[in-house]
Amino acid sequence: MATQAPVSRLIVPYGGRLVDLMVPADACAEVTAHASQLASIQLSERSVCDLELLATGAFSPLDRFMGQADYQRVLEEMRIGTGQLFPLPLTLPVEASPALHLDRDLALRDSKNDLLAVLTVEEIYPWELAEVAHKVFGTLEVRHPLVAEMHRWGTLHLAGRLQVLQLPRHYDFQDLRLTPAQTRARLQALGYANVVAFQTRDPLHRVHEELTKRAAQEVDGALLLHPVVGLTRPGDVDHYTRVRAYKALAAGYYDPQRILLALLPLARRLAGPREALWHALIHRNHGANYFIVGRDHAGPGTDATGTPFYGPYEAQDLLHRYSAELGVQMVPCRELLYLPDEERYEEVSRIPAAARTAAISGTQVREQYLDQGRTLPGWFTRPEVAEILAETYPPRHRQGVCVWFTGLSGAGKSTTAEVLTVLFLEHGRQVTVLDGDVVRTHLSKGLGFSKADRDTNIRRIGFVAAEIVRHGGVAVCAAASPYRATRNDVRTLVGADHFVEVFVDTPLAVCEARDTKGLYAKARRGEIKNFTGIDDPYEPPEHPEITLDTLTHTPEDNARRILQHVIARGFVRAQTAVVTNGTQAAPAGSSA
Repeated sequence: MATQAPVSRLIVPYGGRLVDLMVPADACAEVTAHASQLASIQLSERSVCDLELLATGAFSPLDRFMGQADYQRVLEEMRIGTGQLFPLPLTLPVEASPALHLDRDLALRDSKNDLLAVLTVEEIYPWELAEVAHKVFGTLEVRHPLVAEMHRWGTLHLAGRLQVLQLPRHYDFQDLRLTPAQTRARLQALGYANVVAFQTRDPLHRVHEELTKRAAQEVDGALLLHPVVGLTRPGDVDHYTRVRAYKALAAGYYDPQRILLALLPLARRLAGPREALWHALIHRNHGANYFIVGRDHAGPGTDATGTPFYGPYEAQDLLHRYSAELGVQMVPCRELLYLPDEERYEEVSRIPAAARTAAISGTQVREQYLDQGRTLPGWFTRPEVAEILAETYPPRHRQGVCVWFTGLSGAGKSTTAEVLTVLFLEHGRQVTVLDGDVVRTHLSKGLGFSKADRDTNIRRIGFVAAEIVRHGGVAVCAAASPYRATRNDVRTLVGADHFVEVFVDTPLAVCEARDTKGLYAKARRGEIKNFTGIDDPYEPPEHPEITLDTLTHTPEDNARRILQHVIARGFVRAQTAVVTNGTQAAPAGSSA
């Protein structure tokens, strides 16, 4: 007699069942052979993440990239056509192409050209960036990472039936990469009806450990530790470091019968309140009916003026409003402080006024400990975590930084960059110079000067700069980079904390007078088309880190000013003053 599977005590997936888009094993060969004859689309890293979670049911009840009716209703009401909640548009943006036809199949491939799925094109429709930016993100500000990124998305959306042949290949932490169905099976084995999810893109310190343990105890349930390992906020701690730390904590400091560590290959949108609601839906599909939400959940930080994009409690308020309908209750992230005299953490509301407390902010972790090469104290983080972070993050003066010069042709970008490069070398930093003219000769040969080609050129420079910075080097980039959104996209790619935008603010008339090559004169005569400042616009930065005046200051003056800024931010160490003949000389890089 067959044994019946035990009935799960976990909350059912949103919509009643997990969507499964995987092609059955016995049909894979046939679909793969069919796909080999099809035109292909190469998916972005974001779309690959989305496809993986669509295929495994993490976005249930959604079973495809959104068609126009679902998309439009989500923008307006946070609901798909069936009326069910879905707070963010999940679409497949593509550029217009002769290969796009209704009722035809397309092969979907990743960046390595591996075949992932077949899409039957049932809808092709345009979308408006400004509409999405305003309705979903609440801002048109290009300092918002997703708003900047959307400027390079295709102008059309595709939708239709998906047949997924394989999930993206992951070679890291394979034992922790659990689908929603696998996650549910592991949680069910723990035996709790209640599950509280904690989604994080940061390392876990003692305060997070206390918070999550207390939350699980309060709901008499298990903890689903569900870190994001897809696309997070630029500048976040890389997921390899984070997951190593999570594994150490889960193994050494949690009850193994009360925790499940599983990785979530999610591409975040940084949409604040809407994203908090989206995360709750995703966690429900993995088996959680409680979700810990902190201050400014899924926020991208601040805009160019230093103002947060979202209020600190907007995410909590929105999830609370829809928690009954969604079936996921919010657990607010309570503020805890350490009581050194009692060697324990306690909620702020329960601490006597006279009690001695201790706390370290995220900024202090970076600036006062990791950037200085100091070990984090044991009361703040477990020794295993402190060691992992110390291995990964060198002191600030050995971290990477990108200095990005922007301005009109002839403004003085390359000349100042040349002086700055020598000063960096003098101070012991290794430098790579990415000059616009040189890059066009070697990296971007063949590109023209249309807006699309200019953007491609700048993003290529940005990609190389980001890799240099990621590996601890200094990238000095000098390119006109006329478009504000593209520059901010590069800022996001590099990481805002490691990016210094330098606006070389030289008037057009002066740039024309300096032009020994006669390019401006040719542009005025119409011999050169799309020349920045003449028949193609230059969008000056609104809030650059540094603005240079090249009329009253020499290139050396300006380069030393930039150097001092970078020294103040810790990326370069000021040179020790030298005593000569009893007189103390001023440190190099300073004004004597």
